[in-house]
Parts: sequence; C-alpha cells; structure tokens
Amino acid sequence: MAVGVQFTRSESTERYEVFHTNCPAREMVDHVTSRWGIWVLISLQANDLRFFELRESIRGISEKMLSQTLRGLVEDGLIWRRVEPTTPPQVTYGLTEFGRDVGEPLADLFGRITRKLSADLETALPEFQPRGD
Repeated sequence: MAVGVQFTRSESTERYEVFHTNCPAREMVDHVTSRWGIWVLISLQANDLRFFELRESIRGISEKMLSQTLRGLVEDGLIWRRVEPTTPPQVTYGLTEFGRDVGEPLADLFGRITRKLSADLETALPEFQPRGD
C-alpha cells in the first residue's frame, strides 16, 4: 500500500483509508462518534422527533451543538429533516435506512454497557431494585 493514498480501488469496490486525514469516510465516522452524534442516532432509534424533543431527550446538549450535530448527520445521509410550513416552523428529524443501519450497533453497544452496569450494581447492592419510571 502506498503511503499517503486516500483510498485504493480493487475491481469495482472502494476501500477507504480511514486513518488518513483526508479520507471522506473519516469525516462521517467523526460525525457519528462525536460526543453528541451517538446520542442523536440512539434517540432517533424508536421514533422521529422534533428539534425540541431531541433537545429534551439528550440532557446537557445546547441548541447550538444539537443544530451542528444534526446538520452534519443530515449532510452524511444518516438522518432526514422535514420542515412543516407553520409559524413557527416545525422541524422533524428521523433516521434514514443508512442511519438505522449505522445506529443499530451503537444502540446495541449502549444496551450492553447499561446491562453490565446494572448487573454490577445489583451484585454490589443486592437490595437494589431498578425502578420502572
């Protein structure tokens, strides 16, 4: 493999060199794995959400960071954006098929982590009973 090559072609498939700083796939990976990108993708797994619903579901995110994160994920084709012509405009976001495909392992990772933490807590505190609220 040549040093500094962005990607190589082998027959009809492209192989991206994600460790190269100019690789187009690297920017998408950065958006998905950013501090807020993961949470947006996980939040949209169950339902399409309006902007304020996303902001409320992702505690600690500012409107500015949510806007920037959504813009990047829309540009990458991971989520779609629909604007209703109302006053004020209602903006709804949802996962594209590609976004569902990418988000599924992230939701699985989140599930594995929370199950492990719950099991550790139950072992450390046998009286612990997770509440359903």
